[in-house]
Amino acid sequence: MHDVIIIGAGPAGLSAALWCDELGMDALVLEEGVEIGGQLLSVHNAIENYLGARASNGRELLDRFAAQIEQAEFDLWTEVEIESVDLRAKRIELRSGELLQAISIVIATGVRRRKLDVPGETELEGRGLIESGARDREAFAGKDVCVVGGGDAAAENALMLAEVCPTVTLVHRGERLRARRDFIEKLRAEHCITVFTRAHVRRIIGDEKVEAVEIEREGALKPFQLAVQGVLVRIGVEPNTELFGEQLRVDERGYILVTSDQETSVENVFAVGDVSNPLAPTISGASGAGATAAKVIASRLGASRGRASGR
Repeated sequence: MHDVIIIGAGPAGLSAALWCDELGMDALVLEEGVEIGGQLLSVHNAIENYLGARASNGRELLDRFAAQIEQAEFDLWTEVEIESVDLRAKRIELRSGELLQAISIVIATGVRRRKLDVPGETELEGRGLIESGARDREAFAGKDVCVVGGGDAAAENALMLAEVCPTVTLVHRGERLRARRDFIEKLRAEHCITVFTRAHVRRIIGDEKVEAVEIEREGALKPFQLAVQGVLVRIGVEPNTELFGEQLRVDERGYILVTSDQETSVENVFAVGDVSNPLAPTISGASGAGATAAKVIASRLGASRGRASGR
């Protein structure tokens, strides 16, 4: 029996674990990945808005987090495969058959990048699918690329790639881009960037590597093929909540609904970080939410233990 089981070892989960240790609770963190960090592992540009610390990328900030939690005494398991979770019973079954029990559960499973779900996307992964404009732009220097999306991330990546690529084509389903005005103004100023709105990529074409994309524009008689050697997709994210089925209340996009205490619709089950914060998915917000959940849990455990001992 653990006081708290935390599912996910991104900034929110690690913050919750650190505070659990600080408040004298027995916490166990379960992470399905080989290493901790969550979305930090996908941040390849400079982090300049996390109060008290700047970092050249997510990995650098994660190294600072890791150095801090090394002094803590909570348990951290990586490469964990969870078979099922019973939130009301606070019971977790692992694929290994091991059963874990807790008084409280903290969900910090984060989000994942949405995919196009078109032919060629899975088949050509790692062979022309660009992970990040900041990380991969030298590898795609001198190549023509296509960026899919219309928000800040798509625009920012298009601008980074435009510094080294002869042509960058930005494809967006909507009538107008959702990116910040300053990004849009920079896109318009870049002569090598072409923007197609009311358009979508139907498939990614190539045998051994990306060779072209098929684009369909609204109102056009037929789709057309555009020769490119790289494709970067930034069409938003979606929460990792499949593990919990219909046990929790979620919004129309699948994000977990929580109270100001980070508690979900199930008593003593909390959700922290991006999985429950679609409006402001930031490192600062994730860390604060993790701390809030831990403090609420500690206050409840203190009260229940006090009653049990007759105090």
